[in-house]
Amino acid sequence: QLQLVESGGGSVQPGGSLRLSCAAADISLDYYVLGWFRQAPGKEREGVSCMSSSGGDTAYADSVKGRFTISRDNAKNTVYLQMNSLKPEDTAVYYCAAEIPRWQTVQAMCGIPGAWSYWGQGTQVTVSS
Repeated sequence: QLQLVESGGGSVQPGGSLRLSCAAADISLDYYVLGWFRQAPGKEREGVSCMSSSGGDTAYADSVKGRFTISRDNAKNTVYLQMNSLKPEDTAVYYCAAEIPRWQTVQAMCGIPGAWSYWGQGTQVTVSS
């Protein structure tokens, strides 16, 4: 069973940066599509950014384009989310997820949280002055 563990959340002032990490212990992530999702209080979980198994295809929510960057390091079996220019509306619990590649595009998969099989426990990100 694939288990994902996130780290790197915390509290930051508006305009600040954080880098989230998500690692898998015993199973290689090389062949999985990887994604970052978030859920704010009272809101549905939404896709933030996703990346294909090869790393060659990425997708971003419009609200984070130009500010967030997803990357993966297969040697470390880890996926990252670099978050810059953070805004109060970025406050949420952030989850990483993994899924076996399907016929949908990475963009499409990123829009369907229910299509993902493997989830981390979540890490809180709070942006506040």
